[in-house]
Amino acid sequence: MEYDVAIVGAGAAGIAAARTLVAQHRSVILLEASSRLGGRGCTVGLAGMALDFGCGWLHSADRNPLVGIGEEAGFTIVRGTSAWTKQWRGLGFDAEEKAAAGDAWAALEQRLHDSPPASDRASDALAPAGEWNAFCRALSGYMNGADLDRLSVADFLAYDDAATEHNWRVREGYGTLLSASLPQLDLRLGTPVRGIANDGRGVRLDTGRGTVEARAAIVTVSTNLLASGAIALGASANEHLHAATQLPLGLADKVFLEILAPEAFETETHLIGNPRDPNTGSYYIRPFGMPVIEAFYGGPGADILERVGVSEAARLAIDELAALLGSEVRAKLRPLGGSQWCRTDWINGSYSHALPGHAGARAILARPIEERIFFAGEATHPTDFSTAHGAWQSGIRAANEVIDSRP
Repeated sequence: MEYDVAIVGAGAAGIAAARTLVAQHRSVILLEASSRLGGRGCTVGLAGMALDFGCGWLHSADRNPLVGIGEEAGFTIVRGTSAWTKQWRGLGFDAEEKAAAGDAWAALEQRLHDSPPASDRASDALAPAGEWNAFCRALSGYMNGADLDRLSVADFLAYDDAATEHNWRVREGYGTLLSASLPQLDLRLGTPVRGIANDGRGVRLDTGRGTVEARAAIVTVSTNLLASGAIALGASANEHLHAATQLPLGLADKVFLEILAPEAFETETHLIGNPRDPNTGSYYIRPFGMPVIEAFYGGPGADILERVGVSEAARLAIDELAALLGSEVRAKLRPLGGSQWCRTDWINGSYSHALPGHAGARAILARPIEERIFFAGEATHPTDFSTAHGAWQSGIRAANEVIDSRP
C-alpha cells in the first residue's frame, strides 16, 4: 500500500482526521476535488475584509474544540453575545412584536419536546393559523437550512438539546482557521475521487489523476455528493447511499454589502428584514466594526437567492433594508459578492438535516464498511451536525476508528 490512510475531502472533517492520524505517525494522503481547503468553511478577502462565505460562528463555543485550537495558533477568538437576537432601533419589529414572536418560537419548541407530532414533521407542531408561523419558518431556515415541512422533530431536538447559547467568532475568518489547521502531509487539490474499492488488502481510489492505494479510506464528502453517485462505492455501500438521501443538505447563503458611509450604521447591530415573511433576510451590520452588512438567507429564502443570482439577491437585500431604513440607504450600500452553495461543485448545498422519520440515518452513515472505508462529516455527528465543529469531531472519531481497526 502507498499510504496507511487516504482521506477524501479537505473540509473540517478531513483536516481533523488528518491531524489525528499524522499525530499517530500514520502515512496519509488527502484528496480534495476543489482547488482549496476548508470545504464549507470559506473565508474570502474582499475590500480588505476577511468575509466568511460559509460557516462563520463557533457554535457551542464553550465546548467547541476549535476555540482552543484557534487560540493556540494565534487566531483572534471574539467572545461575547452576538446581536442576532436584537432588532436595531426596533425598526419594523418593535419590542412587543419581538417578544410575541419569541414566545411563539419558544412555544413551538416546547410542543416539539412535550408532544411531538406522530409524523415527526416539525411543521405539524405549528399553531394553527399562528400569527408568527412565518417567523418560525424563517428561524428554521437560518438554523437548519430547511423549512419546518422538511425537518425531522427527533433530529432537530438532538441538536437543540445539545447546543449551548455561546456563539463566538474568528476575526481572521473561520475558513482561514480551518485551512491553517492542516498538518504536513501529501495533499492533492483538484483531484476528485471517482470510485473506491476494497480489494481485500486495502482500498483502491480511482481519481482523475490516477489510482491511489491505501490500507483504509475516510470519506468526508457532503451527503448531496454521496447521494448523487459521484463516488462509486459498490453494493456494500447501498445502505450508506440511501442514508445520505435522507440527510439532504439544506441551504444557507450570504450576500455581502459594502457600507460606503460607515458612520450611518452602528457596529455589531442586527435587523430582520420582515419577520412576517418566511423568506426574509437576516442582516448583521458592521461585524467586528467592518464597513459591511452580512445578509443571510436560509431554506426557501436561500433557494430564491440561488435562482436569481448574487447580483439580483443583493438588489433584493437593499430593497428590504430600504424599507426599514429609508430609500436614502441605497446610495450608502454597494454589493460585494455572495455565496451560492447549491451551485458549488463537489458540495452542492450547505448543511444536513434529517427528513421526517429519518433521524436514524446519521448513525447508518457513520458506520464503516468492512473495516476499510470509514465515513465522517457533519452529517455523521449525532448531535452537532450542521456545524464545523461537529464535522471536526466526526473526523477525529473516524480517524480513531481506523487506528483501532489496524487495517
